[in-house]
Amino acid sequence: MRMHRALAAMSCALLLVAPCDAPAASREELDAEVREAIGNFHRHSSAGKELAQKAAGVLVFPSVIKAGIGIGGEYGEGALLVGGNPVAYYSVAAASIGFQLGAQSRSQIILFMNEHVLSDFRNSKGWTAGVDGSVVLATLGAGGAIDTETAKKPVIGFIFSGKGLMYNLTFEGSKISRIER
Repeated sequence: MRMHRALAAMSCALLLVAPCDAPAASREELDAEVREAIGNFHRHSSAGKELAQKAAGVLVFPSVIKAGIGIGGEYGEGALLVGGNPVAYYSVAAASIGFQLGAQSRSQIILFMNEHVLSDFRNSKGWTAGVDGSVVLATLGAGGAIDTETAKKPVIGFIFSGKGLMYNLTFEGSKISRIER
């Protein structure tokens, strides 16, 4: 009986986070959402903006939806920018188990700070944060500065909402896969 309840709860949670039958965003719609997310990111973090300008590539997920009831998941689509232009499109997905109830939307940006890590990412068949590459989550210190040790890392991630950067979150276990647009 306990197993049936667990399976029922898992099924309900999966229904909440499964992609809807709504049509996926077109290339143009996704590009517009990415530009808006980059603009919001630059407004919330001038230090992040400086790092992004130095990055070999910037992976932007303008809206990652996370939802769950005990068992949850998250999903979003975005674009990889090189030289400020979209060169490929990706999805991000993750699952989680533990105390959780509800849903939230957030934006995620991953900076590939050199050509080597960008090339490794682009040549992968699917990339999992924490397995194929470690993403250091940036936090802001006094005056909005990014920790100097974080700024030296090859892959730096930012998670933010309309209210600014978010903390105590992680990219670990997020699966990033190339999609066609």
